[in-house]
Amino acid sequence: MGKKIAILTAGGDCPGLNAAIRGVGKTAIVNHGMTVIGFTAGFSGLIRKEYVELPENKLSGILTLGGTILGTSREKPFKLEKGEVFNEKPGLIKKNYEDLGLDCVVCIGGNGTMKTAHLLSEEGLNVIGIPKTIDNDVFGTDVTFGFDSAVEIATEAIDRLHSTANSHQRAMVIEVMGHNAGWIALYAGLAGGGDIILIPEIGYNIEKVCREIEYRFSIGKNSAIVVVAEGIKKPDNISAASYIVEKIQQLTSIEARETRLGYVQRGGSPSAMDRILATRYGAYAAELIARGEYGQMVSVHGGILSAMPLEEVGGKLSLVDPNHHLITKARNMGVLFGDE
Repeated sequence: MGKKIAILTAGGDCPGLNAAIRGVGKTAIVNHGMTVIGFTAGFSGLIRKEYVELPENKLSGILTLGGTILGTSREKPFKLEKGEVFNEKPGLIKKNYEDLGLDCVVCIGGNGTMKTAHLLSEEGLNVIGIPKTIDNDVFGTDVTFGFDSAVEIATEAIDRLHSTANSHQRAMVIEVMGHNAGWIALYAGLAGGGDIILIPEIGYNIEKVCREIEYRFSIGKNSAIVVVAEGIKKPDNISAASYIVEKIQQLTSIEARETRLGYVQRGGSPSAMDRILATRYGAYAAELIARGEYGQMVSVHGGILSAMPLEEVGGKLSLVDPNHHLITKARNMGVLFGDE
């Protein structure tokens, strides 16, 4: 008898989740004769023992689909709810795992999911983690799937804002996602020709930002594109884009407008690169299971797949190094990061 494994997707949705499910499932079934099920709604399904069978034919036709066929949730099974003194969820998970005769659970998600996956491994479950998030902030891997798709969407939006900015002689401020990491803003800002890029990892001086915008207009340029990561330092009661626009209009005579992409960056079909990366991650996860190498997160370094112990991943973030080579190159071309 082959091994019996389960897959779940947890946390926020992102492009490539179905490609990863497919990569795990098809490799497990076709190459290793395993039985595959999928828990619905992330860790909630694992707690409630809610799952679907995933035969090979059910994994066909999902490669290009956005979202996740299994559903997801923000359930944190090891977190005590307000007023609770005892958490029964870890025990329920362990019982369901044993009742179903599982050999491994593949947890696909971001930082919080990897932390939970490690805690489950400490409870005695065999677990493999696959990193996903548009934010690209999971520690221990060069890149997460979902990131490339988000950058493409943000870049297209910036491209379209250039024509509006030039037509109306405005400063256009576009806010992208990323939580406390500036990866999307950095990559999309460079790809889209942003004039100013503000990321959480580099402190900025709003007066310098405004002076740069005024300078651009003083030398005959008709517009300024400011790409802002949502996690930059700002007052709590206002969005990053709204704050920057407010300051531009307070400190200069230049008209400014904001655009916030929001969840548009997380939806839709994954890019070709994300389909490939998610498939590679999924297939490698199945290989780790076949070899009995549990308690690991699939990762990629320099294009080469490997595995990293989950205990070294949880609770850490992959942030942009202020001395990142792309930042240096951008500065050399005159892009402002607000700290100069």
